[in-house]
Amino acid sequence: MVAAFVGAFLRVPSGARSEAAHPLASVTTMDLSPFSVVAPGKPLRLLFVHHSVGGRLLADPGPPDGPGNSIWTTHPDGGGARRLLEQNGYEVHEASYGSAIGEATDLFDWVPKFRDRMDGLLTVGLQDRPLPDGQRNQIVMFKSCYPNTMFVGEGTAPGNPNGPELTVWNARAALTALRDEMQKRPDVLFVYVTAPPVAHSAEPEPVWKWLTKAILRKPHAGDRLEKAGPLARVFNNWVTSTDGWLAGYTGKNIVVFDYYDILTDHGASNFSRYATDDGTNSHPGRAGNERAAAELVPFLNRAVRRAGLAGN
Repeated sequence: MVAAFVGAFLRVPSGARSEAAHPLASVTTMDLSPFSVVAPGKPLRLLFVHHSVGGRLLADPGPPDGPGNSIWTTHPDGGGARRLLEQNGYEVHEASYGSAIGEATDLFDWVPKFRDRMDGLLTVGLQDRPLPDGQRNQIVMFKSCYPNTMFVGEGTAPGNPNGPELTVWNARAALTALRDEMQKRPDVLFVYVTAPPVAHSAEPEPVWKWLTKAILRKPHAGDRLEKAGPLARVFNNWVTSTDGWLAGYTGKNIVVFDYYDILTDHGASNFSRYATDDGTNSHPGRAGNERAAAELVPFLNRAVRRAGLAGN
């Protein structure tokens, strides 16, 4: 017990400093308001490729259950998105950890996945189990997890779509190449869910680790956060802006659901306003996921009408 107490005491807080608000008033995003929020006039099959954060977004609030560590029917941080989607006529399918389709969801993984496994994306029901009777998914929703907002720098234009360094320019290059892959399937609606933000406070570091970094002049967790936060906002603004990622794209089959912006309280921060474990865990809590789920369904109803998939 004494050792545990001493170990807990000898830790250096790594939390980041307070920050000013970062409003998005200057960013013009895709306007879906001309389209109705009413549920589509026919059932639509939707695949969501995600890891643990996405699983919690889909799950109903309750004790954790389900077939894996990222696919739950209920979870304490559940947002209830699956239930809301099903109530609006969507048939929800999932691929996550432990499946060939669901593994590898970082920004630099999407291009090879969509290039080499498109048929799998369109035919999978749960994990790698195919849909019956030759059915196909009409909507593919996909997201990366919060480490993909921990940018290390701005990088150099035009960027490398293969990374591997997570810079703003490399991430832009990856999504630009991905857009070319999705353009090949105008019959499918692709919904890019922006990566969730990281928590603004990191877990305390042991003194020995803090001192080692100081001696080697390596950045501490709080320093990395302070650098990454504004860069994440810059990248996310580019993804969602009409002058950014989809500028000049004439197809109707790609939309962006801004999960990042919702969890930052729509620009009040560059970091998560719904972090768990006393603000140090970047997995969003129930309130954030419920807020995102409530915004997802009307957004998607409008997007499928814009794409011509609604049936009415």
